[in-house]
Amino acid sequence: MAALAKKDTDKLERVYKFGKNEIKVTHPNKIYFPKEKVTKGDVVDYYVSMAGYILPYLKGRPESLLRNPSGITGKGFFQKDAANDTPSYVHCKQVFSESTQKEVNYIVCDNIETLVYLNNLGCIEINPWHSTTKALDKPDYLMIDIDPSDNNTFEQVIEVALMVKAICDKAGADCYCKTSGASGMHVFIPTAKKYTFDQVKDFAYLVCMMVNEELKSFTTLERNLSKRNSKHIYMDYLQNRRGQTIASVYSLRPKPGATVSTPLLWDEVKPGLSPKQFTIYNTLERVQQMGDVFKGVLGKGINLKKCLENLEQVHE
Repeated sequence: MAALAKKDTDKLERVYKFGKNEIKVTHPNKIYFPKEKVTKGDVVDYYVSMAGYILPYLKGRPESLLRNPSGITGKGFFQKDAANDTPSYVHCKQVFSESTQKEVNYIVCDNIETLVYLNNLGCIEINPWHSTTKALDKPDYLMIDIDPSDNNTFEQVIEVALMVKAICDKAGADCYCKTSGASGMHVFIPTAKKYTFDQVKDFAYLVCMMVNEELKSFTTLERNLSKRNSKHIYMDYLQNRRGQTIASVYSLRPKPGATVSTPLLWDEVKPGLSPKQFTIYNTLERVQQMGDVFKGVLGKGINLKKCLENLEQVHE
C-alpha cells in the first residue's frame, strides 16, 4: 500500500494522496456522530487505518452503497449504480439485475483509494456482495444473520450464536462470528466458491431449523414481521442470495456509539459480551494485538456433502 499524505487545504476540503492518486474529501469536519462528536474526517481516517484489514473482504466484490451524507441523524439511502464521473482508480462491474431487468454498474472496492472515495460519498457502512466478480453465482461463504427484536436481550443472541456453533461442530463445518455492530450477530461458514447460492442457502436453512428446534421459545424463521412473535429472534438464512449484502467485517455502522462490526473468538462469545464494546476508538488496537481472527472465512471451504452426512448421522 502506498504511503499516505494527508492535508487540509481548508476547512471545506482534505486531500489524501496514495502514490499518484489524490482523493479530495469534502467537509471533513462535518459531524457524523453527534453524541461522540465523530466527524466525516474521523470516519475516513478510521478506514484508512483499517484498510489493510478490511480490503481483503471487499476486493473483487460489487458494493451496494449505503450513503449517510448528513451523518447518522440524517436519512440514509442506498445507491447501486456508479456515477458517470467515477475516477479511473475506481473499478466497476456491470451486472444484470433480474429484478429491474437492466444492467447495474456496481463499484468494486479493490483499493484504498476507492475506499476513501466511498467514504467521501457518505458511506459510513460498507456493504459488499457475498460473491466476487470472478464467480458471481458462487459465494465465498454462507452467513446466518441473528436478528433480535427489541424485546430480546443480547444474552439470548449469544445463546443462539453458540447453538449455531454447536450445530456447525456436529456438521464438521468451520464457522466464524462477528458482532453486527448493532443489536445482533453474524455467523459465517466458508464455502470458497464451491457451491451455488441455492446450495448454501439450503444448508443455512437446515442449520437454522436445527437451532430453532433447540431454542423454540425465542427463535423463529418467520420472515413476515406481522406473523412473527415480537419476542423472538429472527434467524435470517435468506441473506444467502445473489446480490444480497451485509455490513462487512470491520465496517463502521451508522449507529449511536460509532460501533464496528467486529470479529470475535468463540471463547469471547459469552454472557457479558456487548456489541457496544467495539467502536471506532478501539478496533484498530484490537486487531493489531489479535490479528485478523476472521481470515478463515476466506479460506478453504467446507465439504457440504460431508457436512450433510454428519448431520444426518446425528439425527439417526
